[in-house]
Amino acid sequence: MKKWMVVVASLCLFAMAVQAREYVPTPENLESRKNFAESRFGIFLHWGLYSMFAQGEWYMNNDSVDAREYAKAMNAFYPHRFDAQAWVSAIKAAGARYICFTTRHHEGFSMWDTQYSDYNIMNTPYGQDIVRQLADECHRQGIDLHLYYSHIDWTREDYPAGRTGRGTKRLDRADWPTYYRFMNNQLTELLTNYGKIGAIWFDGWWDHDVDSVPFDWELDEQYRLIHRLQPACLVGNNHHQVPFEGEDIQIFERDVPGENKAGLSGQDISALPLETCQTMNYSWGYRVTDHYYKSTKELIQLLVRTAGKGANLLLNVGPQPDGTLPEAALTRLAEMGQWLDRYGESIYATVAGGYRDGDRIMTTRNGNTLYVHLLDTGIDRVSMPLSQKVKRVEVLGEGTRIDYKYKKGVLDFGVEIPDDCIDYVVKVTLK
Repeated sequence: MKKWMVVVASLCLFAMAVQAREYVPTPENLESRKNFAESRFGIFLHWGLYSMFAQGEWYMNNDSVDAREYAKAMNAFYPHRFDAQAWVSAIKAAGARYICFTTRHHEGFSMWDTQYSDYNIMNTPYGQDIVRQLADECHRQGIDLHLYYSHIDWTREDYPAGRTGRGTKRLDRADWPTYYRFMNNQLTELLTNYGKIGAIWFDGWWDHDVDSVPFDWELDEQYRLIHRLQPACLVGNNHHQVPFEGEDIQIFERDVPGENKAGLSGQDISALPLETCQTMNYSWGYRVTDHYYKSTKELIQLLVRTAGKGANLLLNVGPQPDGTLPEAALTRLAEMGQWLDRYGESIYATVAGGYRDGDRIMTTRNGNTLYVHLLDTGIDRVSMPLSQKVKRVEVLGEGTRIDYKYKKGVLDFGVEIPDDCIDYVVKVTLK
């Protein structure tokens, strides 16, 4: 074969190999993305062995607790008041469309009946599969279940420690191939034994983000495994980067997309479905001293601001050691549900409305209906650019017509907002 033909053939083979590695989502996956984006509101549940210490989910690392001593808490873990039906019912009543549950956090403790580690819920005095109960109840009540899974482990010595977990275990026994195989075996269990799973939500990539030699997490193969086991299952990774090949959603931690107030969300915004995860108080896991819950008004306005950016809100609750949800959280969930019962059409199945004024005015849109969310009670007049002509302007939830002017691409109308109003929603029907 002539030299030039060899070169051309080699280039063709290379191009085919590159193309073969490109991720092409299945029709089922694309439908899942659509349903995910339309849901707009989910609840995050950070629950594990760490709840017993009541110091948050990072207690083990923050105090460099020896992993063997920490593991002794397993012998006393008995969440006797856990009731999957009560959890799911309260979350559904809050208007949330999905739940994301921490199956295994950085502490390494598995909350299901796994055959790949003895460090799991079945070997506690409680001895019942939490993921099984939650999955069965979610399927029964029609709530999608997403599963959080940590890429890092502060207990297993085969995990090559990054910048965390360096004081909790021996560091000279790292064995990445063994650990990688362990993770994929557990993921296979979760995607095989618990019915339809809406998403796998990864965390921990950032543990090696300052390595002098970039760490190879072998995500491509892991993502392919997930999509092979459940083609409709979405993959998300809380890595604080632009989405990697094979991911289906983009996650923003503690920030509305486009903002970077927490310092974790400076990345560009992709065309994938978006999700903001945020705590209801300060902590993700249960912390006995954390009483600083955001008010219902703050939480509803956060939901509106995320929807106004075209994103979901994944709002966290940290269950207590006995298996119950904190009363303060339940109260806020119930109040959010009452608000969504009345104003949910301005949140669910909407996209970003295209106009906003800081945190004072947000807009969402569904087809020819534009929702103008007025979050500042001091607003008495709105004048905003709008390319489509207007058919009607009214107060959502009341049906009261609002007089307006539409001239030269500008919609103008006046409002009288009650002082105690959380979000004054104006429904604009377009021609």
